[in-house]
Amino acid sequence: MRMQSYVAGQWQDNGKTAAQVHCPLDGSVMGEIAGYDQTGGEILDFARTKGGAALRALTYLERANLLKQIAATLSENKQRYAELSAKNNGASEMDTFLDVEGGIGTMKYYASLGKRLGERRWIAEGDLEQLTKDENFRALHVLTPIRGVAVHINAFNFPAWGMLEKVSVALLSGVPVVVKPAASTLPVAWAMVQDIIAANILPEGAFSFLAGGGRDLADYLTSEDALAFTGSADTARMLASHPRIISEAVRFNAEADSVNSAVMGPDLTPDSDGFKSFIHEVSKEMTIKAGQKCTAVRRIFVPAAHLEAAQSALVAKLSKGKPGDPSREGVTYGPLVSASQKQAAIDGVAALAAETQVVFEGDIGALDGDAEGFYFTQKLLLCKEPMAAKTVHETEVFGPVATLMPYQSEEELFELVRRGGGSLVSSLFTNDDAFMLEAVQQLGSTHGRLLFVDDSISRGHSGHGNVMPMCIHGGPGRAGGGQELGGLRGLNFYHARTAVQANLTRVTALQEG
Repeated sequence: MRMQSYVAGQWQDNGKTAAQVHCPLDGSVMGEIAGYDQTGGEILDFARTKGGAALRALTYLERANLLKQIAATLSENKQRYAELSAKNNGASEMDTFLDVEGGIGTMKYYASLGKRLGERRWIAEGDLEQLTKDENFRALHVLTPIRGVAVHINAFNFPAWGMLEKVSVALLSGVPVVVKPAASTLPVAWAMVQDIIAANILPEGAFSFLAGGGRDLADYLTSEDALAFTGSADTARMLASHPRIISEAVRFNAEADSVNSAVMGPDLTPDSDGFKSFIHEVSKEMTIKAGQKCTAVRRIFVPAAHLEAAQSALVAKLSKGKPGDPSREGVTYGPLVSASQKQAAIDGVAALAAETQVVFEGDIGALDGDAEGFYFTQKLLLCKEPMAAKTVHETEVFGPVATLMPYQSEEELFELVRRGGGSLVSSLFTNDDAFMLEAVQQLGSTHGRLLFVDDSISRGHSGHGNVMPMCIHGGPGRAGGGQELGGLRGLNFYHARTAVQANLTRVTALQEG
């Protein structure tokens, strides 16, 4: 498998190999990434001049139809993506469903939103404002697409969903995209792009894809462009401080590390249904994608009086897990995606050793797979003194690892959860309405999403780790400070807001489209 970039309207291969891609199931080489010769400036200029003009000429409804066609094409070929996901990501059927089906479903959702926007090329925001005593002089805020390029730098853990959720919003907005996926899990994204390009759905220049390289893209960004990044907090900080990002005031959105929490509410007891739901969700989050999710549970908080019961229940649940090749019967979770990610997980657990102890570790001897694969077993850690700890609130081990911690009071609990420094999501299991309302007030400012599970929705909620396109995805502080999705809110990143002042007839015409 030799994976090329698609830039300047053509597949590119200069004969050089930029990198290799491995199979995490056995460590073997499954493909190589071809090099290309175009500079970042040439890539962006082509997208701006060709793709931007063509997309802006379309209405939201017409762009929505493009998304609908792309989603249909991808749906026809999803079995191919599933096979690549299993081999290149070590993914289970559920892992692949969340990535591939989740990405296609998100694109369909934004296609439906485009239908609601209809045959217009701008979005009217809010009500008409009277500015002076003259009632004929009014103002309206209007959103119009930016005239540059959307550069998307994506993470390795969701090669399909991570690409499609960003692309859907940008294209619906009327902005061409340059997609830069992670090299380690490139095959799924590359296969999807092959099918998108072959279907000849999009205008020339609307979609560019960098299988490798792209490090100079930021050098050529302008104030009309946008950069959306998903990955580590360190890389996010590096990009945010790039001289060009600062001097040009480039729109920048980051979704980074997050030390997310799951909370057993103070009203629950070990014999309650809520406790069972809590244990089920935490163990699920440590199993799906082998914990390689930005939304996965990293810290588990339980009332001090129920610490022993929670620990016993989690150990019993996790003990049923089996590492190995997910295609084999009985295997519940696969490997990490690369040797470097496995080493990072080993280093992360070592960093937490001074504040925690391992109370459960999956048996690598029970591995049903190739020993050369990048396997890392589930580990439940215990931090008995979370108020005195520091590293455990700041370190995300990107794998099947979470730390159990007791809390003494609601006040202490909220303080401990906030020590995550800004999180994508926390889930709280409680039947106490007053506790729920207080938690919103105490934790809202440090979280992009809060999930409250009571007995009435224990079987019907979407899950702690699932990102739904109707809700915003992102978080403050160390989580990146960005925001994606959220229905039509997601389009704001790719639009400019302008206050238009004119007579009543003119602003009314703008408002009505």
